[in-house]
Amino acid sequence: MSDSRVFGGALLAIAVATGAAWWLYKAGSVSSLQGDDVPGPNLVIEVEGQANGKVVIDLLPEVAPKHVAQITELARTGAYDGVTFHRVIDGFMAQTGDVEFGKAGGDLKLAGTGKSGLPDIPAEFSDIPYRRGIVGMARSSSPDSANSQFFIMFDTADFLNGKYTVIGHVLSGMEVVDQIKKGDPDLNGKVDDPDRMVTVRVQ
Repeated sequence: MSDSRVFGGALLAIAVATGAAWWLYKAGSVSSLQGDDVPGPNLVIEVEGQANGKVVIDLLPEVAPKHVAQITELARTGAYDGVTFHRVIDGFMAQTGDVEFGKAGGDLKLAGTGKSGLPDIPAEFSDIPYRRGIVGMARSSSPDSANSQFFIMFDTADFLNGKYTVIGHVLSGMEVVDQIKKGDPDLNGKVDDPDRMVTVRVQ
């Protein structure tokens, strides 16, 4: 066999091995959030407005048990029903969950500043990076001030890593999230006549 044929065969083998390694890496990255964690509880959100459809979020109690417990309690009591996506920044995230000032049909001037009647939650930061579909808890400048508001990522935002508690990731319905009405960039994403979560249930 000629040297050229041996060299060509070696290149082919390297390419196949590299491709396989990349596939395994990508599969592992996805399964680390989708296949390896215990399924559920899932947050099922019916969205209406410019976006219409169902978004299913896989909550991660093994990562943020206190945050997930509070989110599921609020959902079970119907606290999230009718709450708007008050702050939506194209290419970044869609924020919702202000059960105090964020209800559709009400005065939304203070939307984004409210919280529930439950206590604020101590930070449960993790090493899960903020990527498309990740769901995190909103908070004020204090790391231990998260309460009811959360956000869904449109894209990667590494500057959030380790600074905001990750509570889950979108299992299905990212196409609905992508259609949520965007806010004014000059007003920090504040949305005029925002889309809303009609119902939020735990499964």
